[in-house]
Amino acid sequence: MEIYVTDLHGVEHVLEAVEGWRVMEIIREHGLPIKAECGGACACATCHVYVDPDWLDALPRMSDEEEEMLDGAFDQEDTSRLSCQLIMTARLNGLRLTLARAEADA
Repeated sequence: MEIYVTDLHGVEHVLEAVEGWRVMEIIREHGLPIKAECGGACACATCHVYVDPDWLDALPRMSDEEEEMLDGAFDQEDTSRLSCQLIMTARLNGLRLTLARAEADA
């Protein structure tokens, strides 16, 4: 399985994905610059990503907790999600997303 991640410079990376891992963990494991300060506890928005619109229907519904964390995210869009809340499954094979810029990086 794999996911496609576009970094802050517009470069797309093909990442090998492990079923059951958080998408945030996959991105971090491959060395891409994602802060993920809370380690996947949905207690910050530093793993904010933009999901390709074609993939939105394949994702699990956003929890109230995730929605609340995203409310404080920098440059939130309709396709924003927290990558720590997306668990890799066979259904997400080929997922495309873009890293969001953290406020401090803007």
